[in-house]
Amino acid sequence: MKKKHPCGSFEWEIWRMGADFGIKCLGCGRKVMIPRSKFEKSVKKIVKCIQPEDLEKPADK
Repeated sequence: MKKKHPCGSFEWEIWRMGADFGIKCLGCGRKVMIPRSKFEKSVKKIVKCIQPEDLEKPADK
């Protein structure tokens, strides 16, 4: 996000996508819901992307 969270963190994790986005601050754990249009304007860059098919695969031993 372009602006940092009041706790000082710039890093967020997306936990819900749809008409609204649910994002979680990785600094303090606070969850926030924001409209898709505001989220798309506020994103600065994607640091790490996990595809849905990666979540379903078991970890290699």
